Order: sequence, then C-alpha cells, then structure tokens
Amino acid sequence: MTNSTEDAKMPMLDHLVELRRRLTWSAGAFFVLFFASFYFAAPVFDFLVEPLYDLWQGDTSRRLIFTALHEKFFTEIKIAFFVAAFLSFPVISNQIWLFVAPGLYKNEKRAFLPFLIATPVLFFMGGAFVYYVVLPVAWEFFASYEQVGGDGKLAIHLEPKVDQYLSLVMRLIFAFGLSFELPVVLTLLAKVGIVDAPGLRKKRRYAIVGAFIAAAILTPPDPISQLGLAIPIIILYEISIWCATMVAKPAADEDGEQSEE
Repeated sequence: MTNSTEDAKMPMLDHLVELRRRLTWSAGAFFVLFFASFYFAAPVFDFLVEPLYDLWQGDTSRRLIFTALHEKFFTEIKIAFFVAAFLSFPVISNQIWLFVAPGLYKNEKRAFLPFLIATPVLFFMGGAFVYYVVLPVAWEFFASYEQVGGDGKLAIHLEPKVDQYLSLVMRLIFAFGLSFELPVVLTLLAKVGIVDAPGLRKKRRYAIVGAFIAAAILTPPDPISQLGLAIPIIILYEISIWCATMVAKPAADEDGEQSEE
C-alpha cells in the first residue's frame, strides 16, 4: 500500500492537527528570529548602506536623515521582518516538506526536493548580485544628479531618508531574488509537462520583451537598474531552456515509475 493511499484514509482531523503543528513550528521560528534580528537591525542597516558609504567615503559631511520621530524605529522593525523571513525560510520550507512528503511517490519526492533546495540558493544569489553589482553602479548614477551651487545656481545635495533608502534596497533585492527563481519555476513546469524546451525556444522573443517589461515595473525608472535586471532574466531564461531539456522524460517512463510505486 502506498503512502498516498494511507494519507487518503487518514481522517481529516489528523490532517488539520498535522497542519497546525507545522504552522506552529514555522511561526515559532519566524518570531524567534524576528526578535533576534531586531537586536541586530542597526548593524544590518549599516551593511545595506555600505554601497552608498563606499561611494561617499572620505566625505564626512554626508549623512542619511529621518524626518519623523518613529521613522528609524519602524525602519529597524522592517529590517527585522525581512531578515527573519529570509532566515526562517529553511525552517518553513522544511515544515512544508514534512507536511506534503508523506503523500508523494518516491519519484515525486526526488523531483520536488532539488527545487526546495535551489529556491533559497537562487534567491540569495539574486540578492548578492544586486548588492555587489547593481547597487554601486545605480547609486553612482543617482548621485551624479547632484549640483554644485554658484553662478546663479542653487546647490543640490543628496540626503537620502532612512525609510526610503531601505524601501528601495529591499525592493531591488526582492525583485532580483524573485527573478532568479525563474529556472526553478520553468523547470518545475517542464517536469510536470506544462511547458517544454521547444516551446520555450519558440517563445524566446516574447520572453525578452517580458524581461524588459518586468524590469521596468520592478525596478526604479533608471536604465542601470532595468538593464541590470533584464539581462540576468534573459540569461536565466536560457538556463531554464537547458534545464527543461534535462528534465524532459518520455511520458511512458513516468507512468512506469509511478506504476512500480
């Protein structure tokens, strides 16, 4: 008797109890990490500001400002939330796995587990790419619009607000992180037969247009950020085609594996 048959006979109440247990572990991990992250929120914010600090290094007159009394406090709460969400993802994904795994065939477990592992890795790669590659170039581009006073012109100096800086950085990190999940999504769709490599190749031109549209929506209206997101999406789409080719299997083989289970 297969695991899926056993699960089918499991009373609904047992499913709900198991779901509550997994949700409790997930929520507990998130809140523990939230309070720990709040304690380290200031150093994390300093880390996020470092690309801007490197741009202005040596200029002691530079600063970030906040104009509302509660702004810095709520900024650190947002930082704690984002950090806790990222750090607790392995625990949450593990709880999701423990909940759904008993109802899967062995071949389905083998197919699903690599995607579960690849998801946080690719998200981290997207965040690292935007932090180390995109932000230094984008900040230099934005800062170039400052204006020196004199000769009938007023000086224009950049003084970013704390909450706006964090919002922009997190928006870019999440945009790039989610975009880097494209190979996972398309490979999973190819695995279940919704898409295939030849179809992805035929739609390549539409994917390129879609990449630039997504970049225009998800990033600030500057060419640096948009190109910095659109080009990796196009490269990831090509990688997805290769992955879809690798996971493609004849339908007969899939049916044979499931019948053996």
